[in-house]
Amino acid sequence: MPIFENRPKNNWHIRARMLTLCGQALHLAFMSELTEIVDSLENRISKLLHKYENLKQVYNSLEEEMIAVKEENQILVQKLEGSNQEVQNLKAANAMLGSTEFKKETKLKLNSLIREIDQCIVQLSE
Repeated sequence: MPIFENRPKNNWHIRARMLTLCGQALHLAFMSELTEIVDSLENRISKLLHKYENLKQVYNSLEEEMIAVKEENQILVQKLEGSNQEVQNLKAANAMLGSTEFKKETKLKLNSLIREIDQCIVQLSE
């Protein structure tokens, strides 16, 4: 201990008390810094939890919206298929009424239906 070399040897209790005080000061400084670190961590964790809850609400909202959009899409697809079938039926009816525009398509469709009927008759006669 170079600090205490010039002092008389019989002041050991003063030296011991000074070391104790230095140790306590270091301990208090360390505890103060540790408390600040813990407070900072608690604050950050609280902010993260708040952000997590907000993101969770946004996610749930988007998920509900996605389900609604999927249902609407499915309805629109069904309507489109129905409309396509109706267009085909109208083309066939138009051709049967004498229109030459869709005559070829109608003949092909009728031939296809006749073949299916013939296959059914063959299966029934077996």
